[in-house]
Amino acid sequence: MEVTVLCYSKCSTCKKALEWLDKNGIAYKERPIKEEKPSKEELAGWYKKSGLPLKRFFNTSGTLYKELKLKDKLPGMDEEEQLELLSTDGMLVKRPLVIADNAVLTGFKEDEWKVLLEDGF
Repeated sequence: MEVTVLCYSKCSTCKKALEWLDKNGIAYKERPIKEEKPSKEELAGWYKKSGLPLKRFFNTSGTLYKELKLKDKLPGMDEEEQLELLSTDGMLVKRPLVIADNAVLTGFKEDEWKVLLEDGF
């Protein structure tokens, strides 16, 4: 199974997530989210596959999110506009972003990850 983890090297949550994957013997390919930002097409596909609300793909605690005042702007934007915006800067994307055969995860929530591990991450 192929697991790709989009992460930021200075992010403590990303470090914890990678340690968790290592500890649980899950092989993964790391992709630096800032240097290799996801394309609009990738984001659209992952969003559809995830079943999550699009808002879960935004790094709502990030500096850029706050600077752009996205909390107020996002509700007035349609999906296309939000995906376009997300694709402009990897730092807008919630991380780690995990892409697996059977799931897409945003952020690191150990409970969610454990369920997927049991289901064959």
